[in-house]
Amino acid sequence: MTEPRPTVGLDHFEALDIRVGTVTDAQPFPEARKPAIKLWIDFGAPIGIKRSSAQVTRHYKPDQLIGRQVCAVVNFPPRQIGPFMSEVLTLGLPDRTGEVVLVRPDHSVPDGGRLF
Repeated sequence: MTEPRPTVGLDHFEALDIRVGTVTDAQPFPEARKPAIKLWIDFGAPIGIKRSSAQVTRHYKPDQLIGRQVCAVVNFPPRQIGPFMSEVLTLGLPDRTGEVVLVRPDHSVPDGGRLF
């Protein structure tokens, strides 16, 4: 486990735009330095479909991710990951061995919903 980070004001949290979206496509990403899957996530209007590179290959196969809702930060600048432009940061938590488990709602919610 990592140490807690310093206390920040609520304005720091409110500056993050964390939304829920549905994975519409998922493809292997063999060109990535660390094993990853390319995701296309639909956040609904007005955000639309955004791309993300996610290091989730230990627990997920691309075909298992299609149709799954996930949470992501949608207001970070895009980041070039090898030949792929990742537009959002898909959120996950480490399991006991440090492998990523995706953050998602317990129940289906409308795409584009903002975490509060």
